[in-house]
Amino acid sequence: MADAIPRTRSAGVWLALVAACVSGVSVFVNAYAVKAVPDPTAYTTLKNLVAAVIVGSLLAVATARGSSAGFARPRTRAELAGLGVVAVIGGSVPFVLFFEGLARASAKDAAFVQKTLVIWVAVLAVAFLHERLGLLQVGAVVVLVVGPALLGTDLSALRPGLGEAMILAATLLWSVEVVVAKRLLAELSALTVGTARLAGGAVLLVAYVAVRGNLGALVPDTAAAWGWVLLTGTTLGVYVTVWFAALARAQAVDVTAVLVFGAVITAVLDALAKGVPVGPQLAGLALIVAGTVAFVAVATRTRDAALDHSATATR
Repeated sequence: MADAIPRTRSAGVWLALVAACVSGVSVFVNAYAVKAVPDPTAYTTLKNLVAAVIVGSLLAVATARGSSAGFARPRTRAELAGLGVVAVIGGSVPFVLFFEGLARASAKDAAFVQKTLVIWVAVLAVAFLHERLGLLQVGAVVVLVVGPALLGTDLSALRPGLGEAMILAATLLWSVEVVVAKRLLAELSALTVGTARLAGGAVLLVAYVAVRGNLGALVPDTAAAWGWVLLTGTTLGVYVTVWFAALARAQAVDVTAVLVFGAVITAVLDALAKGVPVGPQLAGLALIVAGTVAFVAVATRTRDAALDHSATATR
């Protein structure tokens, strides 16, 4: 399947839009699933384990078929170290920081802080990946930060605290992961990097739970809890697969910016589930859609040669 998807910037942006939709559904489902497993760190560990099995299985199938999406052996120590970095700062440590921070901060404040990811990725992508941003894209980045802030976040009530600091730290780590992964994807397949992130991260998360003396929490005691873990683990596996496939094709800032569109999906699903109108959130949703359209428009009208140049610059 991956072989049939062109390695073009426009294809990468469309894949990012698919990842955004999956992410939007996942965030909505996770809001209910996390209540089924009392320990949030144990919950995210289980979810990542399920996702690791799914992505690892896809990697095994692709490798057996001789597909270019199959396993790509790291050829240098730098690539091997890079996969380790992705596992640590992408698949383990930030999850602990985020969920521990979420226990100390409000969900809306946490969501706003996490949505600043596009700013940090934009800065790092320009500095280290030599990606280019036009005035339209710079404006769109601002819009994509303001939009989520209007989805119920009272910025005047936002008070920096330990919880917010932990969530910001997680967001910064994820932004560095995007840059490291983008470099790795110049040589390694998306499934290789995705499996390293999830499997390596899951091992570290299990070790963390063990150190806390809470391994028992990794065995849910109800069928409903197992069902939620399997569902959210599956959506995470799909998300990671599509996300890295997108990152391998488009600019890091393109993919991260388009991902913000997931907030629209989550807001609409939440409104439908609660039977409330989306009217009060229309301004924020409209800004997110506008910012997403701007990035998609720029990426789809850019010749593929521009992506080839960007990919070469990351090596």
